[in-house]
Amino acid sequence: MDRSPLNPGILKLAVPRGSLFAGSLDLLEKIGFDVGELRANDRKLTFEVGEGRTIITTRPSDVPTYVEYGAADAGIVGKDVLLEHKRNVYELADLGFGGCRVVYATPEGRDPEDEELKHLGAMRVATKFPNITRDYFEGLGKQVETIELRGSIELAPQVDLAEGIVDLAASGETLKQNNLVERAEIAVCSARLIANRVSLRLKADMINELTRRLKEVTN
Repeated sequence: MDRSPLNPGILKLAVPRGSLFAGSLDLLEKIGFDVGELRANDRKLTFEVGEGRTIITTRPSDVPTYVEYGAADAGIVGKDVLLEHKRNVYELADLGFGGCRVVYATPEGRDPEDEELKHLGAMRVATKFPNITRDYFEGLGKQVETIELRGSIELAPQVDLAEGIVDLAASGETLKQNNLVERAEIAVCSARLIANRVSLRLKADMINELTRRLKEVTN
């Protein structure tokens, strides 16, 4: 459901704490946002960053929720979060940083198509991304049992909790260290600019200008 923005005169931007935080601030600073207080204060949650501009900081997975419900007009979030949480927001731009991949991997030497796995029925796959995982395997016409974890996903095959994993990978070094082999690339991800659908109409000038300037410094 679309929700109306709270204040038509202020642009509220949700920025994720975590791995995309520094890159987000660097990009916003390039287009004139005053982000000094954000760099200095890791406890405060809302910041005034210029006339008519407010930044909300939150956990990455919550950014699309704040944007969908109008608590923020726009936000910066990883594509992996968008794919997993499927919020009703508008994706405006690929911001070109925070690159990573969602991959499917299994232990080295163990092919997921081998008969030893087929006879088990639904193969077990451990992941932080249950929706992405189900969508991927359903698209292949394969049945899997998804085991949702929040800790080190690479541990699951080592202790026979799962036959494979779906997780984020950048260089692939973590997979190698845990004797895992990438079997498929599910998605290529990076930071994206998103917007509330109502805000995109009511605050079109502000959001379009934000999008234009961000594209200028990322191209």
